[in-house]
Amino acid sequence: MERHPSSAAESLQKLLLGRSRRFIELTRTIERYSTAEASILIRGETGTGKELVARALHYSGKRRDGPFVPVNCASLPDTLLESELFGHRRGAFTGASSDRKGLVEFALGGTLFLDEVDSLTPKAQAALLRFLQDGTYRPVGANREHRFSGNVVAASNADLQKLAESGKFRLDLYYRLDVLQIPIPPLRERREDILYLADHFLHRFKSRYGGKASAFSPATEQWMLAHPWPGNVRELENFVHRAFLHSDGEIISFLPGDTAENREVTEWEDMKSARQRVVETFERNYLHRLMTHCRGNITRAARLARKERRCLGRLLQKYDIDRRQFLAPAPGTEEALQ
Repeated sequence: MERHPSSAAESLQKLLLGRSRRFIELTRTIERYSTAEASILIRGETGTGKELVARALHYSGKRRDGPFVPVNCASLPDTLLESELFGHRRGAFTGASSDRKGLVEFALGGTLFLDEVDSLTPKAQAALLRFLQDGTYRPVGANREHRFSGNVVAASNADLQKLAESGKFRLDLYYRLDVLQIPIPPLRERREDILYLADHFLHRFKSRYGGKASAFSPATEQWMLAHPWPGNVRELENFVHRAFLHSDGEIISFLPGDTAENREVTEWEDMKSARQRVVETFERNYLHRLMTHCRGNITRAARLARKERRCLGRLLQKYDIDRRQFLAPAPGTEEALQ
């Protein structure tokens, strides 16, 4: 549970860093939805900053002076679910020696943030649905219900709609949560922000540790721009942290790993060589992800990559990538490779 003065809204928004078109669209959506009295679902891959967006919504809205209560849904056990969420009264069950507030009650007047909502068990989904439908909650062992006054924001790195359509998530709960939706773009779709964010993290670690490092070498910058960042902003922050601790001078010249293509480089490496190595690393990673997604189908992969089929074939041959290793047909079927 957190409480901040209303001035915290501005300081928290400054932590939402970026200047790309996709990022600007995200901040505008946050601003538009921050005053809404409706459930909001935040969608984004791991490491994109879903909780930070939830905080920005809270501290930009009318309930900014109320508490912000984050809940990790993956950690809610069925046996203690209702007690954790709604609290309990003394004597409600063995071990309940005193009254205890639940997370919902702590969030009164503020925002209840349900992170990893896709991990809720069926029992937990049913309890949450009742709470959202009625807007009330009853502590375990209590005789009367209490009305909840506050915002509910949920987050998921999975596609809740697909989970609901497949029966793995309650469809009625999905519709309750997804009144408004905020999709967070992955870092690979806002590459203009990579060096901007990296510089921010660099100065943060410099303030924490001291030291001379104040910039990245061209080779390191090229690598960062080419890397797919599957872990998104969190992965970038971790990379900068590691690179900073490996640095000895003013310029950080660091690449992860110790292979020939990802070896550490010095600031004196010529730019042409650095660029060539980084491009090769990017192409190899891209082709592996592309062929995995297309399950080895060259025609489909060429269409998605917007390249001639023959050109894509030459790239696969260049990096010794065998399309057959990605083929995984469903049992009893065969997938034709064009």
